[in-house]
Amino acid sequence: MLDAEILASIATQMMNGTHVQVQGKTLPVRRTSSQRLRTVTFTIGAGEYTAIEQNPDKPSRWGRLAREGHQVVQFKDNKTNRFVAVSVDGKVI
Repeated sequence: MLDAEILASIATQMMNGTHVQVQGKTLPVRRTSSQRLRTVTFTIGAGEYTAIEQNPDKPSRWGRLAREGHQVVQFKDNKTNRFVAVSVDGKVI
């Protein structure tokens, strides 16, 4: 089970800095090659996840929020390759 407070903290740190602190580990915030979106890969429990900044050019509701200036971060489970949560302005949905 993912802790919403941890995800919110990761999203906020990722959007405002170059490193993220997760359970005592310091992880670098990287940029994707094509869109230059922020991303960070981290481990919680037995699962590995990736936090990805929302692409504002996408036509989805999350893309619309990003275009409006909100900080939108998607969380993907690397094992199943599915999105498991989203953070909008530090609030996990």
